[in-house]
Amino acid sequence: MALVYRPVMQCSGMLSSLLGWVLSCLTTYLPQWKNLNLELNELEIWTMGLWQACVVQEEGGMQCKDFDSFLALPPELRISRILMFFSNGLGLLGLLLSGFGLDCLKIGGRQQDQKKRLLLFGGMLFWISGITAIVPVSWVAHSTVQQFWDENIPDIVPRWDLGEALFVGWLAGFCLILGGSLLNCTICSTEVHPSSVRYAVAEQQDQCQRLETETRP
Repeated sequence: MALVYRPVMQCSGMLSSLLGWVLSCLTTYLPQWKNLNLELNELEIWTMGLWQACVVQEEGGMQCKDFDSFLALPPELRISRILMFFSNGLGLLGLLLSGFGLDCLKIGGRQQDQKKRLLLFGGMLFWISGITAIVPVSWVAHSTVQQFWDENIPDIVPRWDLGEALFVGWLAGFCLILGGSLLNCTICSTEVHPSSVRYAVAEQQDQCQRLETETRP
């Protein structure tokens, strides 16, 4: 299958992957993985991320405190730190490899097979990066929902709710997977060059002229 718009698909895949990688890095450091509203003091909103816990006050702004110990964190937050770092690193490596495999990059223009391998490997890295970004935010969301509806916890105890960073992480994973899919789709296509199109048209015209000559009485 020949795709005339192959460079457009490659650029779209790179832009989607770049957006996903930026959002993944942003999700890693946002402190809004969990939100907590206190009924006794509605002017304060507590938030928790992978690195620190913050309290947002209407008058005093935001005050944050870093976690003292990595081992003291809940299991989902500890694993999420590792997975998000893994996702960010794979996304950056995928951007570098896919960039050298683009058709618009004239370097290595005669080595098309190697450029296709770079695109394929970069697309696979984007897939893995997207999955490793979706897994931790989904795990934290699942744990938060379970604790929110836990009947063993008294009703007077405040409960954590889903934070905005989780939705940013889901969007990051979707963009990374979409970008990798677009890049890998272009590998199965062949680019149509104007010279080859003109040659095919000229050859077809010659064949028609020969048929007309042969059919004349």
